Amino acid sequence: MTDQPLALVVDDQPTNRLLASALLKRLGWDVKEAADGLSALALARQNAFRLILLDISMPGLSGEETCAQLKACAVSPRPTIIAYTAHAFQEDQDRLRSLGFDDVLVKPINRQQLETMVGKL
Repeated sequence: MTDQPLALVVDDQPTNRLLASALLKRLGWDVKEAADGLSALALARQNAFRLILLDISMPGLSGEETCAQLKACAVSPRPTIIAYTAHAFQEDQDRLRSLGFDDVLVKPINRQQLETMVGKL
């Protein structure tokens, strides 16, 4: 068993998953990946994630819908869900927070941004 916190990176773009996963691993996280919302929900039922980076614009189940379903699940401890998106306008970020996201990380990300955000966890 590992003492590393567990994160889930959800994005339909493999390059975005790779970048976020690599940065999180460098920060000491154990990381799993999902390419869509349905896969993310299945993984969330099987793992105690401390953090979920969730893309907004995905085919099928959107990040917003996935977030709502994750929040509705009775998982404990409840993971921090961060919108991982290119929607950079403040009104977009405010809307995402109002939908249940704990925070918003704007793409493209870098190590410093991610370290600042996950350092609060």
